[in-house]
Amino acid sequence: MKMSRLVAFSSSLLLGTVLALTGAGVAQAKESAAVDYVALGDSYSSGVGAGSYDSASGDCKRSTRAYPALWKAANNPASFAFTACSGARTGDVTAGQLGPLSSATDLVSISIGGNDAGFADVMTTCVLQSEATCLSRIATARAYVDSTLPGKLDAVYSAISAKAPSAHVVVLGYPRFYKLGGSCIAGLSENERSAINGAADYLNAATAKRAADHGFTFGDVTSTFTGHEICSGSAWLHSVNWLNIGESYHPTAAGQSGGYLPVLNAKA
Repeated sequence: MKMSRLVAFSSSLLLGTVLALTGAGVAQAKESAAVDYVALGDSYSSGVGAGSYDSASGDCKRSTRAYPALWKAANNPASFAFTACSGARTGDVTAGQLGPLSSATDLVSISIGGNDAGFADVMTTCVLQSEATCLSRIATARAYVDSTLPGKLDAVYSAISAKAPSAHVVVLGYPRFYKLGGSCIAGLSENERSAINGAADYLNAATAKRAADHGFTFGDVTSTFTGHEICSGSAWLHSVNWLNIGESYHPTAAGQSGGYLPVLNAKA
């Protein structure tokens, strides 16, 4: 009789634990499903370089393999708006990407600032011209990051806060492009590669400061891309591609899933 009661008690305890765990799982799923998520930004957020572009997005080249789409697929939010666009600058975000934001928005992700700082022109200059010209162009970009970019980032971040005051905003940075002392035997000099990496760090530091001052969370992707830079032998970034120049120096699908998505997961 005592054994029967013990078995019954144990069974009840086990059932209660299972129900509690199941309930917690359901609650967690409901909490995730209740999130209203808006993905803003430039080509690093739209997924240029990852392929599988949504034809409806046109020149914005929003990819189903971009980190916002991957986060959406894994978390099944209540709503998802994807307005990031290839080539976007800060002014493009405020002028054309903020429509889906509202007081109901819970999560916002954004990468922005690289195009304002002249990312494309820096890389074109460094690939086609001399080392001295490359280093000079990088110095000009860094000066812009000091003098002008902070105000432009402030304008974007303030606009996001005004339209989505309750949202948790995750600002994603940019990876370093090159593994120094790596496997590349041609192309840019080691001095140029080092200077480009330094410029990425400089841009990230400025962006992180502006994000923090607005109460936003900065997601640094340099660590997740470490070991997967150009010249690493396992690159998650496209090198210069003369057949598809627009994808040059952008993350591959592996860069989106392995470099960006884990950072958004950790910060969201």
